[in-house]
Amino acid sequence: MTRYELVIFDWDGTLMDSTRLIAACIQASCRDLGLAVPTVEAASWVIGLGFQETLERIAPGITPAQQQALTARYRYHFLAREHEAPLFEGIRETLDDLRGRARRMAVATGKSRLGLERAMAGVGLAGVFEVTRCADEGFPKPHPDMLMHILDRTGVDAARAVMIGDTTHDLELAANAGVDAVAVCYGAHDEPLLREREARHYATSVEDLRQWLANHA
Repeated sequence: MTRYELVIFDWDGTLMDSTRLIAACIQASCRDLGLAVPTVEAASWVIGLGFQETLERIAPGITPAQQQALTARYRYHFLAREHEAPLFEGIRETLDDLRGRARRMAVATGKSRLGLERAMAGVGLAGVFEVTRCADEGFPKPHPDMLMHILDRTGVDAARAVMIGDTTHDLELAANAGVDAVAVCYGAHDEPLLREREARHYATSVEDLRQWLANHA
């Protein structure tokens, strides 16, 4: 019997190999404004959060004007380089496996709507996911809003859905929505950090994730 009817993916660091690029753009933005430059680890940790919380953690105490400037510099750097971020090797085949078995798929991401649409079109995944929910359309992670919206749109019970993500924010999102989670350990947060949160499985590679999904979805 199929355990999960709906598989919900995070985007950055789970489907798309963009962690290093996002961290580098955060660092470059801070450097442009003469702010303290966060470490790669600190810049990676905030990936997936709402942008306001990201700003508060990356550059605490800055003025509203500096926040606007930092946002503008990040957008400048990311738009100039977003073509550098590919899907992780094996992700396309993993999604094809799920589609071939008529599994329903969705995305819950910290990206903006425009950013997600641009990213999906860029890698040829536009139209693949039944529902997508972005950070600028409601409450950001780890508030359960994203998953509750997806469950409502699809009509799938929380017990029949699973959230796949690479950060503790994703795992907390799933827990807050009463949805099972799978952590992928190849993205923004490393395995020891992820194992501080509950998950059904901790996938060490895309192939590991593909095999787990083959047995559980």
